[in-house]
Amino acid sequence: MADRVALLSKTRVRVGIVGATGYTGAELVRLLSQHPRVEIAMLVSRTEAGKPLAEILPQLGGIDLPPLSALDIERLTNECEVVFLAGETGFAMEHAPALLKSGLRVIDLSADFRLRDPAVFQEWYGIPHRAPHLLWEALYGLPELTPPDAYQYARLIANPGCYPTAGALALAPLISADLVDTDCIVIDAKSGVSGAGRSRVSVDYLFTELDENFKAYAVERHRHTPEIEQTLSGVAHQAVRVRFTPHLVPMTRGILCTAYAHLKQPVALSDLHALYTTFYGNQPCVWVRPLGEFPATRHVYGSNRCDIGLTIDARTQIAVVISVIDNLVKGAAGQAIQNLNLLMGWEPTLGLPLSAIAP
Repeated sequence: MADRVALLSKTRVRVGIVGATGYTGAELVRLLSQHPRVEIAMLVSRTEAGKPLAEILPQLGGIDLPPLSALDIERLTNECEVVFLAGETGFAMEHAPALLKSGLRVIDLSADFRLRDPAVFQEWYGIPHRAPHLLWEALYGLPELTPPDAYQYARLIANPGCYPTAGALALAPLISADLVDTDCIVIDAKSGVSGAGRSRVSVDYLFTELDENFKAYAVERHRHTPEIEQTLSGVAHQAVRVRFTPHLVPMTRGILCTAYAHLKQPVALSDLHALYTTFYGNQPCVWVRPLGEFPATRHVYGSNRCDIGLTIDARTQIAVVISVIDNLVKGAAGQAIQNLNLLMGWEPTLGLPLSAIAP
């Protein structure tokens, strides 16, 4: 408890970013370099150690940043207080135990600590979990659905996936109010290519394959399915099952999620809209659009906002909810910073853009 008090007493916090050259890591650098209470003390890259970050990512030139370093737990412990892990699946479970043992707070942006059950993790990710003792300790940090007091004792925060963020925020008010059947909710989501990560090398991601193209992928099963179900089941206090299908669209950023849920009984559209506006009334990063308006990915490009629009198909009694996020901001780096702010007891939007870039 004493170290928690000491951390909260700081006006600035020193952070390290492991995986700084990936899309998510670079977005963390871009946003944190403008955060008024954060000092970027260490940048880690397993392949580019010793180089200036701007040599790899020229868009980050002109920012006073430390050079890229190899992973060194002792240095991170000495120079940082909070560490962001932006590596591939499997990396965080290998290194988080040592970082936590050294007294650091860890915010992991991979899937390693999102699922509670190690057997479910192995089933969907194909590898055994090497730090299962930390799964129940890890705080699943979806700020709009996570109790604020849960951050008081957090050492390890699991940053949600981008698809689960968009899907859970779209459906949580409906499920919380017990208005819909929870045995088969349909989520249809489209994502920009940056969601695949910067290191992904595949013919599927070549310009000639993506341009003028639009396709579903992982149709049989997508690894974000159990995360979505776990989150929504926590809201419902009962099991929730979803049919989730992701699609790849030829754009860089953005996710548009369309969720369909069957209403248990007729509900007036105005009442449903009032439910959403009340549910998210104190959440600065969620904007429920006026009735008749539906969001587009361009409306949140570069922002840490989730926009939501909704309607009801009276003929089929299906609620249709559309949510949009920037997958690299609210879907990854921005949400991680939102979690940092809550961990530190700061305003959740501190250092985060809430307006989009346009045109």
